[in-house]
Amino acid sequence: MAKLHPVGKQMKRRWLAIYTRPRWEKKINQVLKDRGVESYCPLNKALHKWSDRMKMVEEPLFKSYVFVHVNEEEEKNVRFVDGVLNFVYWLGQPAVIKPAEIERIKRFLNEYSHVQAIPVDIHPNDMVVINAGALMDQQAKVIAKKGNKVELEIQSLGYRLVAFVDKGHITPMRAAARKA
Repeated sequence: MAKLHPVGKQMKRRWLAIYTRPRWEKKINQVLKDRGVESYCPLNKALHKWSDRMKMVEEPLFKSYVFVHVNEEEEKNVRFVDGVLNFVYWLGQPAVIKPAEIERIKRFLNEYSHVQAIPVDIHPNDMVVINAGALMDQQAKVIAKKGNKVELEIQSLGYRLVAFVDKGHITPMRAAARKA
């Protein structure tokens, strides 16, 4: 049940990702639940082999991440949980995850085991879509990666435009097509 804002209005809840200390995901998830915060730590079943036995264990699918469903007031409380380093940010704001994405992760993990979460990497010659800024929604070809910036080639009006764009502002074409 959503808590009421001090002036009587309900504050909207949203799913956010928090970045945790390494190997603290399950512990933080439990602490948050004990404090009444709706949280989700996707767990993957994996078979681990020791010298004397093999055992199925549950380990976090996303290393150092836990998802929380909170309003602005609850965000403040989450920040001060021991082991929470910060919220994951996108374009200067906490990254908001669509409820459908959380449900998709839950369904996927219910249907499959031994799952891996592999970050999408950008390589030269990949086609991408720019997600933010003056070039938003433009398709471009990756020329090179330089740290957190990507050099892009944009074919437009018969010219080859080259722009340096923050890596967080682009989506690989194959991923952009899946979202549509």
